[in-house]
Amino acid sequence: MRELTFGYSPCPNDTFAFHALAHGLIDAPFRITPVLLDIEELNRRAHRGEFDLTKLSVGAFAGVGSRYHLLRSGAALGHGVGPLVVTRGAVPFDEAVRGRIAIPGKETTAFRLLRLAAPALGEVVEMRYDRILRAVADGQVDAGLIIHESRFTYAEHGLTKAMDLGEWWERETALPVPLAGICARDDLDAATRAAAERAIRASVQYAFDHPTASAVYVRAHAQEMSAEVCRQHIALYVNEWSLDIGDEGMRAIKRLA
Repeated sequence: MRELTFGYSPCPNDTFAFHALAHGLIDAPFRITPVLLDIEELNRRAHRGEFDLTKLSVGAFAGVGSRYHLLRSGAALGHGVGPLVVTRGAVPFDEAVRGRIAIPGKETTAFRLLRLAAPALGEVVEMRYDRILRAVADGQVDAGLIIHESRFTYAEHGLTKAMDLGEWWERETALPVPLAGICARDDLDAATRAAAERAIRASVQYAFDHPTASAVYVRAHAQEMSAEVCRQHIALYVNEWSLDIGDEGMRAIKRLA
């Protein structure tokens, strides 16, 4: 049986959604070798075409060009899912972005949204997403652009929300926030791409139908995250658009990419 490499993140939404595929719990004409990496690392490796299937930030699509093709299943988009800009104390957004701001990567959708909302930025400092809250709290930077579970925990670090970029996007476009999608490398034939799309959709559906089946897998990759934050994370980022992007989702992606 053919084997495909599949790059996705260790975040609860991905381990929940792709658990069944990774563990052979659904029918597929191939096996996958999962490679779990931070989303910006996946974006970087896509430039080299390292994985047959990979999760990619919508903000990275333009840089990757025709090397990968978007699949309609497995995407992360929706309402109320956007990145936040946080600061120490109440700081107006326009002032926050003129300072030194930590971002989770220049190819992330979060950074693309930030550049659209605030074209004139101060000094940008790239760091792994899970280090940003501490960097803001410790005064290493003036503000932080946060993604993933950080949106649930920033207040625990004594930080304040300066802007919800998802809310800004939805006001501007009346579209869901398109965060990331699953893509197939361009050298995969059309039949394999179609089979991968079906298998990923089946894996997401399995997760919805058996919501506790992935619990051990999810916890193994989210050891520092509380069970409640894991639950919130999955509930927010895995939704009907994860089964199929749909026409509205495609419009959102085309508008942002």
